[in-house]
Amino acid sequence: MAKVTEKKLVSFDWAVKRLLRSKANFEVLEGFLSELLFDDIKILEVLESESNKDNERDKYNRVDIKVKNAKGELLIIEVQVNNEIDFFHRILFATSKAICEHLDEGDEYSKVVKVISINILYFDLGEGSDYIYKGKTQFCSFHNNGDVLKLSPGQQEKFKKVYPGDIYPEYYIIKVNNFDDIAKSPLDEWIYLFKNSAIKSNFKAKGIKKAGRVLDKLRMTKEERQAYDDYIDTRRYNKGVFETALDDKIRKLKDKHSKELKKIDDKLKEKDSQLQEKDSQLQEEKNKLQALAKLLLENGVSKEQILAQTGIKL
Repeated sequence: MAKVTEKKLVSFDWAVKRLLRSKANFEVLEGFLSELLFDDIKILEVLESESNKDNERDKYNRVDIKVKNAKGELLIIEVQVNNEIDFFHRILFATSKAICEHLDEGDEYSKVVKVISINILYFDLGEGSDYIYKGKTQFCSFHNNGDVLKLSPGQQEKFKKVYPGDIYPEYYIIKVNNFDDIAKSPLDEWIYLFKNSAIKSNFKAKGIKKAGRVLDKLRMTKEERQAYDDYIDTRRYNKGVFETALDDKIRKLKDKHSKELKKIDDKLKEKDSQLQEKDSQLQEEKNKLQALAKLLLENGVSKEQILAQTGIKL
C-alpha cells in the first residue's frame, strides 16, 4: 500500500485572484464546482466582477470571480478572509446586481439568469457547527405542511424548471475553519485544500490533481512567487492590524460596560441601603404599636378594640 504524502501549495484565496482566471486553468474551478453542485460543470468564460479589479483592500481581504457555465448560469465565487458583520447583506446585493447586469433593457423577465453564490469563508459567519450550508427559496403553504408551490405544467415546459426556487438564486456558505480535516468525500478534499493549502497524494476529486500542479509554488515564475510572498506578508500584517483593532475595541467596550455596571451597582447599593433604612423604621413603628397594644390590654381595653385601633392581633 502506497504511503500517503501531503503536498503544500499556495493559498486558494490568492490563486483564485491571480491564476484561476486563466482559461488554461478552468479545469481547477470546474472540478471544485462539479463536486459542490453534483453536476458536470463546464466554464464558458470569466466575467467581470467588482473586485476583479485590484485594490489595496481586496489584496488581502476578499476576492471574487464570476463565471458562466454551459447552462448559461452565473456562478459567483467569493473568498472572504476577514470577518464582516453585514456579509449576508452583501451576498444578497451581489446576486441581485448580477441579475440586473445580465438582463438587457427590453428583455422579458423570463430572461432572468440563474445565479449561484458560492462563498468560501475563513471566518465564523452566523451560528452553526457544520462547514457547508446551502440556502434557496421555497414557497411553502401557509396552512398545509409539506405543500410546496410548483410551477404550472406550462411554466415547467417553457422554463425547464419544477419549482420557483429553481429560478431564484442559490447560496452556498463554506465555513472553512469548521472543517475537521477528515476528507470523507471528494468535496471534502477541496475543503481540505482551502483550509490547509495542501493536497494529499490519495485525493481523487475532480480537478484536484490539476490544482496541485497549478498551485505548486515551485512551478510559478519568479514574479508570481514574489507576488505571492508579498500577498502573504500583506495579509499577515493586516490580520495583525485587524486583530489588534478588534482587541482594542473589545477592551474599550469592557471598560465602558464596567463603568456602566459600576454605576448600576452603586445605584442598587444605594437603593438597598434606603430599603434597609425604611425596613428599620417600619420595624421600629411596629415595636411601638406592639408596646402600645400591650399597655392598652393591661388597662382594660379589649383585644377587638386594640385590633381595630392598631391593626395588631394579640
